[in-house]
Amino acid sequence: MREWSARIVLVIVALTALSTPSAHAAEVSLSAPRAPEKFTERLRAASLTVSEVAREDSTAQDLLAAAQADYARLLSVLYAEGYYGGIISIRVDGQEAADIPPLSAPDEIGRVAIEVVRGAGFRFGVAEVTPLAPGTGLPGKFLSGELAKAGLIAEATQTGIEGWRSAGHAKARVDAKDIVANHPRARLDARIALDPGPRLRFGALRITEGDRPSRVRAARIREIAGLPTGRQFSPGEVEDATNRLRRSGAFRSVRLVEAETHNADGTLDIAAQVTDAKRRRVGVGAELSSLEGVTLSGFWLHRNLFGGAERLRIDALVGGIGGDSGGEDFRLGARLDRPATFTPDTGAFLLADVEERNEPDYRERKAEIGGGLTHVFSDELSAEAGVTFRFSEITDDLGKREVQHLLFPASATWDRRDDPLNPTEGLYLELGITPFAGLDQGGGGARFYADLRDYLTLGDAGRFTLAGRAQLGSVAGAGIVDVPADMLFYSGGAGTVRGQGYQSLGVDLAPNITVGGRAFVGISGELRAMVNDRVQAVAFADAGFVGEDALGTGTGEWRGGAGLGARYFTTVGPIRLDIATPVDDDAFQAFEIYVGIGQAF
Repeated sequence: MREWSARIVLVIVALTALSTPSAHAAEVSLSAPRAPEKFTERLRAASLTVSEVAREDSTAQDLLAAAQADYARLLSVLYAEGYYGGIISIRVDGQEAADIPPLSAPDEIGRVAIEVVRGAGFRFGVAEVTPLAPGTGLPGKFLSGELAKAGLIAEATQTGIEGWRSAGHAKARVDAKDIVANHPRARLDARIALDPGPRLRFGALRITEGDRPSRVRAARIREIAGLPTGRQFSPGEVEDATNRLRRSGAFRSVRLVEAETHNADGTLDIAAQVTDAKRRRVGVGAELSSLEGVTLSGFWLHRNLFGGAERLRIDALVGGIGGDSGGEDFRLGARLDRPATFTPDTGAFLLADVEERNEPDYRERKAEIGGGLTHVFSDELSAEAGVTFRFSEITDDLGKREVQHLLFPASATWDRRDDPLNPTEGLYLELGITPFAGLDQGGGGARFYADLRDYLTLGDAGRFTLAGRAQLGSVAGAGIVDVPADMLFYSGGAGTVRGQGYQSLGVDLAPNITVGGRAFVGISGELRAMVNDRVQAVAFADAGFVGEDALGTGTGEWRGGAGLGARYFTTVGPIRLDIATPVDDDAFQAFEIYVGIGQAF
């Protein structure tokens, strides 16, 4: 009996599917007489009927439901553009869709005709939001005589509320709305009354625990957030606290939610809803240059080492594999960062590093240990300063020597780029100065370095991007022999002048004696053109100067390179391929190839 019941159900389902009326043959037209094409496109984009008829499995019932829903959707487009007397007609095979009972859909639909007549555009008569917090400015077109777009009313209302919230009135709200349309005069009067509510202060930051409580201690979450309990409420402070928690790297998601009601003492509690990120992470990287060979790198990261969002990162690198740039390079380093150490925006770090560099003109083995502080001034500006002890063993054309230094590195980064891996606009500036003192021989001095980058996108579709880079460096005070080799400047290679051999340009003090310079200038330019959504073609030119003295006087030389490249865009960033040749007597006689991830700069 059950078997026969199952068969009957299957037959009914099959017959129902076969008998369901299809809308594939339906034709949908949309017109808006005397309206510009851009307005018609907005109507078409808002129409469910237009999108529904394109579906393969759409039925007549579906199409009728979409047509009946379109009255409200198309009306919202009219209101958004300031047309409050428009007429909307949606006819399904000649019958107005609104007059067809929803449960009496025809078996087939041949044509749906949508016509929207805008009518006259309404202008604001009265346009006011009151009261306003001191210094609050409403949108410029929310004025008497301007086209009364519905979005302007919402924008002005929200601006008024945000003005009060910025002044400490966290629970500001709309008290009353009086919006009247005068159709004979095509006029709209909009009066919005706000209730600022009381001025409030920040209360407690309460940590809400979900299914998995955070492994970061609650006290440390509060320290990192830095919510100023007791001070006047400010939405900007809430946003800053959210960004600090995200910036720590310990959390996958962060939300700060205001309490529904304030406390009797005039304070407002905030709930922190955080979800931990995976505590450990491993990453690898690879770059290829025809002269420098293969560079392999990797790191291991722990995001919450001691339960206070401390981040430990260990990096390893092997470079120059199979290359012709002096030999293989090795590096092993570790850095421990602790956010919110002295202030919510100030962190502390410890570092240790050992490295061996085998470059064309020198070999250096070094070990460093140090620490310092970081500070975030804004989303765009950050700085770092510290102290480091460094031991170096150097072999170059001047002989073999050991030097010990106490370094005081300080740097600042101002980054306004839209995307670090593929910037198309925004300015980037990095400044670094490292005073140093020799502990065993030689005097002190300072190393200065600056890196400026700018980007300009051309064309309506943003197809072309001009990218420019300028680098400037100088070592003042100590002589060349007293400075660690990698603190001097060389030119040539992927980071300076493509097409020239890696670090091939130094300073020739005498025949067969080449060392790094104490002055450096680098200039690079690129024209990037999108071929399609994934492929980009690039033309570039680089030039670099290395000088003997700190100000670029004395012995010095310029060298240049130019070439073509391609970028293939992936989810992790653009894969870069550059082919370059020197701009000198070896032009088109020698070529260098560079492969990596991300734009060259």
